[in-house]
Amino acid sequence: MNWQRVVADLGTHWPVYASMPLVAALIGYVTKRVAIEMMFRPIEFVGIRPFLGWQGVLPANAERMATTATEMLINNLVEPREIFSRLDPAQVAKEIEEPMLRVVEDVTREVFEQYRPGLWEGMPARARELLLKRVRADAPKLITKIMREIAYDIDSVLDLKHMVVTNLVRDKALLNRLIRNISRPEMRFIARSGLVFGFTLGLVQLAVWALTKSPVVLPLFGLGIGWLTDWLALKMIFLPREPRRFFGLYTWQGVFQKRRDQVAADYGEMIANEIITVPNLLEAVLRGPKSDRLFQLITREVRRTIDEQAGLVKPLVVFAVGSRRFQEMKQVAAAKAVERVHDTVRHAEDYAVNALDVRNTIVDRMRQLTPIEFEGLLRPAFRQDEWKLIAVGAVIGGLVGELQVLLMLH
Repeated sequence: MNWQRVVADLGTHWPVYASMPLVAALIGYVTKRVAIEMMFRPIEFVGIRPFLGWQGVLPANAERMATTATEMLINNLVEPREIFSRLDPAQVAKEIEEPMLRVVEDVTREVFEQYRPGLWEGMPARARELLLKRVRADAPKLITKIMREIAYDIDSVLDLKHMVVTNLVRDKALLNRLIRNISRPEMRFIARSGLVFGFTLGLVQLAVWALTKSPVVLPLFGLGIGWLTDWLALKMIFLPREPRRFFGLYTWQGVFQKRRDQVAADYGEMIANEIITVPNLLEAVLRGPKSDRLFQLITREVRRTIDEQAGLVKPLVVFAVGSRRFQEMKQVAAAKAVERVHDTVRHAEDYAVNALDVRNTIVDRMRQLTPIEFEGLLRPAFRQDEWKLIAVGAVIGGLVGELQVLLMLH
């Protein structure tokens, strides 16, 4: 090999050679940024289905990703019965006492007017007041009893997995934020690592090109830089799970594993503020797949309370409307009470947020996870389709390498 020729060529074309590591670093960085954005964007498919186009990896697999995240959440972090046992039924009744008493009076008047207009106003004032007084007195007891039954068997009225998966699939932007917010430093690491890995491989590329001048060197190195740096960066996010010393010189631990405390805080905050919220829980209980069980429970207890508290006015009402229509009145009263549940219970939202304490529960449990369990929070977002991201990085690197050849030779 003519080393003098190689040295002379290096001296003559040094700007070209000097650019190689820089271009390689740029390839490493750009391919990482592209890979990161392809994970999340676009939220909806853009192009011609089924193959000519792209949708972000997370949004395209929203149901699978959401199901995986939810199973992790329910199996390791949040146990519905434990969470709901923190609600004091008596305190809930106290929080909603005022709106509940207004509902009692409104429903009573509405039902009487619906079945026998003028009957309510025509009743003796003392009888009306006695009826309302007795119902008001028993309303908190009714709420307390219903709350105790719900807390004891929360799974019969709340499908937490269905609630979380439904919200994440319906709101793909929320799913993106869930993954992106807890992994933002990891994403930065991936992008910046491309610069270092790319520059290092670019030095090797420089040497091989100087020795061979083969037109396949640059495209192959570009492809290799795109592929290897993507693959290596993804692995370094999660591995090693425990700190490990390499070559006796430096210690490395997967970036995600190293940030356990901060990830736990961010994840707990987002779950509590955007996913397992009191409004979402209330919506799931009142309109979810198991809502019929709650309505049956409320209807049963309301009908029973009416029977117990009608007292002196019951004979009068039965005489005025008939026994069959009195039974209908109880059913209608229960239905109207159910309709008002959402607006009534929301008055206890501030108390419920503090009592359930979802955020701190998740943070504490996350810090107790094993490294493999902790990795499961983020790893599913990459695992199944990471080859696509790596392949895209390789293709971009190869194309940039080919462009380098054209510029150098022509």
